[in-house]
Amino acid sequence: MNILDSQNQIVIRALTKDDLNAVVAIDAGIEGYSRRDYIEHRLVAALREPALHAQFAALKDGVLVGYVLARILVGEFGLIHPGLRLEIVGVDAAVRRVGVGSRLLQALMAHGRKHGLTGVHTSAAWNDHSMLCWFDAMGFALAADRWLECRIDSGAHQAAREDPGDAPEQAEDRSEIDYGAASGNDFERLTRSRPDVQSMTLDDLREITRIDRAIGGRDREEYIRGKLTEAMTDSAVRVSMTARLDGAIVGYLMARVDLGDFGRTQPAAVVDTIGVDPEYAHRGVGRALLSQLFANLSALRVERVETSTAPPDHELLGFLLDAGFRPSQRLAFGRPL
Repeated sequence: MNILDSQNQIVIRALTKDDLNAVVAIDAGIEGYSRRDYIEHRLVAALREPALHAQFAALKDGVLVGYVLARILVGEFGLIHPGLRLEIVGVDAAVRRVGVGSRLLQALMAHGRKHGLTGVHTSAAWNDHSMLCWFDAMGFALAADRWLECRIDSGAHQAAREDPGDAPEQAEDRSEIDYGAASGNDFERLTRSRPDVQSMTLDDLREITRIDRAIGGRDREEYIRGKLTEAMTDSAVRVSMTARLDGAIVGYLMARVDLGDFGRTQPAAVVDTIGVDPEYAHRGVGRALLSQLFANLSALRVERVETSTAPPDHELLGFLLDAGFRPSQRLAFGRPL
């Protein structure tokens, strides 16, 4: 359904695949370079899974002059209530300051309310002054969530070793991951305690849901099923995996590579969810998952990993800081619907 602003003759409608060239051109004018591959990928993903995306176009006199791209958040970053994650908004320089961005945000919020979502979440670099001013004008407020980041080459492989007391690493192939060396010749202890990390498959759904329920007390099978489906159909950007001990799945990590949202100029991996079976806590499962993630991302030439934590989750925050993550230069913002 199209929405018309009679004063400025701005029509809001859903983005389509035919809008690609216009969106790429406006985005290139804003960023100073073309992000065609990233935007094309996002449009294709939205058409493939419309229930997980919300993307709108603004037209003036029949010409596309603005757009907004958002994802539906169901359980990422420990979120309890479903919401929207605003990732890209752009307006042609020729029609700025006439309310195009505001109309796009209104359409996005109306979509969220219609689908029972509770808020809009987003972020920006602290020195992106134009974006911060727009967030302020649109009613966003600084959120309590904290963005953390870790560079792939900052020693995270070593930080993610299973035993903190291990001897310093010798020069070796960085693609070979050491999850912890046994003391002396205790080979049996090493093979028994080292998690086996593998890529996720659809067959892992039941066990991942079980662990997630044990951690949070909620059944999020629909959310996890959606992430697994995305991992299977979009393996180029989703890097999700499970960890096994004693022949059973005891942990999982869901991450994806973002190629340009939130104004990023370089690819970054974002960890959406990480969980370890409470019965296997403190056995190096989470560290093994992070270590393999960093190895996989290094092969993809991704330089940085990011994630977000909520204030009450002190245990997760401590784990991430111990694994080499540090406060990001990004600030989190939110706006209720």
